[in-house]
Amino acid sequence: MTTFDTDVLVLGSGSAGLVAALTAAAQGLRVTVLEKTDRLGGTTAMSGAGTWIPANHLAAEAGIEDSVEEALTYIRAAAPEGWAETEEPLWQAFVKAAPEMLKFVEAKTPLRFALTPEPDPLRTLPGAKLRGRMMSPRALSRWRAGRFAFRIRKSTIPEIFTYHEAVTTDIYHKPYSTALSLAPRLLWRWLVNARGKGTALVTGLLRGCLDAGVRFELSARAMELTQDATGAVTGAVVERGGAREVWTAAAGVVIATGGFEWDADLLARHFPGPVDYRGSPTAHEGDGQRMAAAAGAELARMDQATIAPSIPVRYQGQVLAQPVPFHTETNAMLVNRHGERFMNELTFNIGEALDRRDPATGQPVHLPAWVITDARMLDQVPPVRWAAKADPAWMRAAPDIGTLARLIGVEPVALEASVARFNAFAAAGRDEDFGRPARPDPAAAGDKRRRAGMDPITRAPFLAMPLSRSILGTKGGARTNEHAEVLRPDGSVIPGLFAAGIAMANPIGSRNVGTGTTIGPNMAWGYIVGKRLALRNAAAAG
Repeated sequence: MTTFDTDVLVLGSGSAGLVAALTAAAQGLRVTVLEKTDRLGGTTAMSGAGTWIPANHLAAEAGIEDSVEEALTYIRAAAPEGWAETEEPLWQAFVKAAPEMLKFVEAKTPLRFALTPEPDPLRTLPGAKLRGRMMSPRALSRWRAGRFAFRIRKSTIPEIFTYHEAVTTDIYHKPYSTALSLAPRLLWRWLVNARGKGTALVTGLLRGCLDAGVRFELSARAMELTQDATGAVTGAVVERGGAREVWTAAAGVVIATGGFEWDADLLARHFPGPVDYRGSPTAHEGDGQRMAAAAGAELARMDQATIAPSIPVRYQGQVLAQPVPFHTETNAMLVNRHGERFMNELTFNIGEALDRRDPATGQPVHLPAWVITDARMLDQVPPVRWAAKADPAWMRAAPDIGTLARLIGVEPVALEASVARFNAFAAAGRDEDFGRPARPDPAAAGDKRRRAGMDPITRAPFLAMPLSRSILGTKGGARTNEHAEVLRPDGSVIPGLFAAGIAMANPIGSRNVGTGTTIGPNMAWGYIVGKRLALRNAAAAG
């Protein structure tokens, strides 16, 4: 086999891998990024690039007070019971590194971030902030990525818009008039090949990496890690162009390969029950998790994921998930497999609620779940109408609630009672079961993607759409310490092996603390990896 050598071998080209590569290269290391597919950016490129970073300099410049201590207080309060025992050191490392990472990325790339008006969604918890932690990159021309300008993975969401425009306009309900109002800006972006969201983020990180001398190899799939007699990881065996190669990495190997949601066996084992759609590259088959385990790593948090209400969309010949919060419409309710309403539809961490498991069996207790609504939904949210064409089996329609119940396999009497009770709450202006605001909520007025209030479900045809689980990325993998070094089951470090992003045992799992608590932490962990690699290399050289 042909042999290649480098200082740092990064497996995967999403935000975690790219920031790790940039950080290591900026400190003089030779870095090579191996991307399994022929497109760069992974799930990051497909994302909205909402980015949650506490105690950042943009907030400080805007006069918003925040601190590492307040961020830690918020994360601790939000975390599931018992998580602090293993995750506290990682939370501390994240909140300390994240503000440094943001300054570093803006200094070393053409990326410029801007705050959004979004509050921390769990705003009643101690340490929460009304503004200042959520941001997203400004639009950036793909030409800045040089020879990779058209090798950036496309998204299931329209990247011609920025995340800021998605948050501050009513694009979900009024896509045509919104696009018309932004026409001069959108035309300019089209002319200069500029895009927002995940495309902008990957473009800017690629430019920074290229300027720092990072080498990229596409269609290069890591098959297994190589180790010396002591168990230290020394590189990887890679399959490229039908042949196998050996890559040696003097400083270390970084697993940033994403999730395992496209591996049927792993998905069934860790997410039993129905899954609607997936919103990530089909190459996310758990390669990094398997390689880490084979090298002796402990895998953890394998039941965690980014689960988002989504609609089907056609993407490269397949049906994938496009995140759209259609379940929050005023004339929409959510029912479980018994046809009973079981939660406030405006709950932020709805994915965690949908994925609730029976402790005895490990099976989901609510699924399959359904959004029940009426004909007005098709006019209120045009993307829902388009989704019904993307996957004709997605939407069920019936002239009455009883017939609709039979179409989705629930008891007609139960569903009729649930709809009647929802309608009564809407008419009375009070949700007595789950406390959903039945009238417009001033506190939610800044988020135009959600329509606060409740309206009766009365206009035929009545509609049902599945809302079981759409997975944008699993969040389990190799257990790491606060330096992103991969650990064995006994807690010892596997020398030379690091993990970051959603390929690691993510310290912030399904219960997100903000819309951007995948991208922000992913980038921070990439930064932590890059800094640790430089220290390890310096120690080896000394």
